[in-house]
Amino acid sequence: MNIVCVVPVRMGSSRLPGKILMPVNETPLLGHLLNRLALCHNLSSVIIATSTDKKDKAIANYCKERNIPCFQGSEENVLNRLTNALNYMHAEIGVLVFGDCPLVDPAIVDELVNRYLENLNHVDFLSNDLKTSYPPGMEVEVFSMKSLNDAEEKCNDPAIREHGTLYIRQNPERYRLHNIEAPHPLNRPELELEVDTEEDMIVIKHIFDHFSEKLDMSLEDIIHFMDNNPRIKKMNINVPRRWKAFRNEHKTE
Repeated sequence: MNIVCVVPVRMGSSRLPGKILMPVNETPLLGHLLNRLALCHNLSSVIIATSTDKKDKAIANYCKERNIPCFQGSEENVLNRLTNALNYMHAEIGVLVFGDCPLVDPAIVDELVNRYLENLNHVDFLSNDLKTSYPPGMEVEVFSMKSLNDAEEKCNDPAIREHGTLYIRQNPERYRLHNIEAPHPLNRPELELEVDTEEDMIVIKHIFDHFSEKLDMSLEDIIHFMDNNPRIKKMNINVPRRWKAFRNEHKTE
């Protein structure tokens, strides 16, 4: 099956503009994420989904340099952008990983794809972010293109379309949803491993500095590092997270 990972990114972050191309050890944040995704075994390909805004030309240029497919679409209508990017790649199954998650563990991506394939006839949307159990920054969503195309057709609310797959997640009576909870050693929702702010960027830099010789570090490795460095762990603990308004409110299997 053609399993395509789509990564929505843009330069216009309100809290940390241009973060996606900010260098960490001479590699842009997006580059680190692409390097991590390249370690996945269950992805046919990866496509970056950015906007047609002129400031996002830098993202398209970076993808061209790395020979990574890049789709440019609506800046605000993220659902449309994701759908068009995946259809452009003729995807049968979509995998969504967020651009502010440069530490996403390839093993978690592969695990969720495997779980989806094992339940192919019983689930439309499988993720680990319907309820937060993994550290934020490890979010992965796997879904059928039939479901995504249906959401693209049915969703008329611009405020919901702005949040990508939110229409699917908010309609468990229409789509078969399933949440994967983190196993005990990885069930650390209090750790903040995504990049929204300057504080987050400092934490991420500390992590990449520590693992400079081991860029295939697992989430377990990262948790061990954070637990051994409480000062770093506390640096971004009080950063407000907008995604919290969209979690833990949906009925799942």
